[in-house]
Amino acid sequence: MKTRLILYIMALSVLAACSDLETGSTRHTATQIAVTPPVGISGMQINSQQIKITNLTTGVTTTLSSTEGITLAEGLYDMVYSADITYTAHNANDETAQAKGRLTGKAENVQITGSSRQVQIETFLSADNDDFIIEEIFFAGTLRSSGLQYYGDSYIKIYNNTDHVLYADGLAFCESKFKSTQYFEYTPDIRKDTMTIWSLYVIPGSGTDHPVQPGHSLLLCDTGIDHRNANPNSFDLSAADFEWYDVSTHPEHMDIDSETVPNLDKWYCYTESFYVLHNRGFTSYALARIPIDKAQYLKDYKYTYYYTMYLPAGTFPMQQDAYKMPNAWIVDGVNCSIEAKRLWNILPPSVDAGWTHCGKIDKDETRYFRSVRRKLQYLNADGTMHLQDTNNSTEDFNTECIPSIVELQDTNNSTEDFNTECIPSIVELQHTAIDAAGTKATTVTYDGITPKQ
Repeated sequence: MKTRLILYIMALSVLAACSDLETGSTRHTATQIAVTPPVGISGMQINSQQIKITNLTTGVTTTLSSTEGITLAEGLYDMVYSADITYTAHNANDETAQAKGRLTGKAENVQITGSSRQVQIETFLSADNDDFIIEEIFFAGTLRSSGLQYYGDSYIKIYNNTDHVLYADGLAFCESKFKSTQYFEYTPDIRKDTMTIWSLYVIPGSGTDHPVQPGHSLLLCDTGIDHRNANPNSFDLSAADFEWYDVSTHPEHMDIDSETVPNLDKWYCYTESFYVLHNRGFTSYALARIPIDKAQYLKDYKYTYYYTMYLPAGTFPMQQDAYKMPNAWIVDGVNCSIEAKRLWNILPPSVDAGWTHCGKIDKDETRYFRSVRRKLQYLNADGTMHLQDTNNSTEDFNTECIPSIVELQDTNNSTEDFNTECIPSIVELQHTAIDAAGTKATTVTYDGITPKQ
């Protein structure tokens, strides 16, 4: 009660100061601000909150730490609410974890008049993350006109969803070794707090070499070339920001080192030839900030584990090696799977409480030319995207989307617009093929669903 009284007095003091700038008498309105939390949040606790109230007539902004006991001079206002919260994250396996997040919401052009006024502010939930997020993953690949699969044009887009510059230097990209369609009792079992990975590539730099502005992306790809030269149904990745390149020990399976796209720093990969993303969508992906150097990581974070395979032919004890990625180092992660064979989520609910997909059955032919793309939540004042990030990829991602890059490379021809099935962003941007027949993309969207005008 004492705190509320103090805030009330502070609010009145600020508003009285504003009234002094006006001529004549100013009438005031007791203003109640009702904050509506997002649907489905359980166990929510508000740790801190603030509301910024801007008088659009005077231009004066008042910042308060409570939504109660507010009195405003009559007029037109913008109100922006934010709160740091903790809540209980759930996944489909009924596993739970305490998670941190941030609620944001706003009410614009609110007319305050009369003796009292109630203002409703609907809020959105964002993860407690001040780093890059995964914007899009294109792992399914394209097809040649013959119907055969084409390799090398997979990519991942990472996005600066914050309001300030982020530096990509040292940001790691990794893929899980474990698959959501297989489940074993691993020993030692470290799944609760650690991601087991079979690839790890890091953006080079000294710390400030690769700034990314708010609302901008970086494109990481398999091979940074114009793939249309080898497969007319593919697209151009020669202007990507980075590629993962592998020095092969098998002369018949050599990787291509692009002349136009710099290489990621390869820390580890399971293959002795060249690395491709799991194109059936059984794995999980993560971005991480690793607080130690490469040599120490490779020395201290190797993971040898044991499990038993039970087959009709017998029982087989197994031993395998991989590397560990502590969940505490992960800044964003996405579980992928398919409905027909999914058994579990690889990442815990504190990282990703859901999962997303391209295709619904194993070896689904519809998955080609499709990606998973994070949903647009709203457009910022400068027109850039603010993407949805609740640490639940079931809610955060549009599935089976057409790649955005295809929209940029107009090669004539047109096709019908897509509604629920989306095209990868690269495909959209380059207007390249969305099927083996070479049908060209015509849509341009923010997130695979919401069209750009």
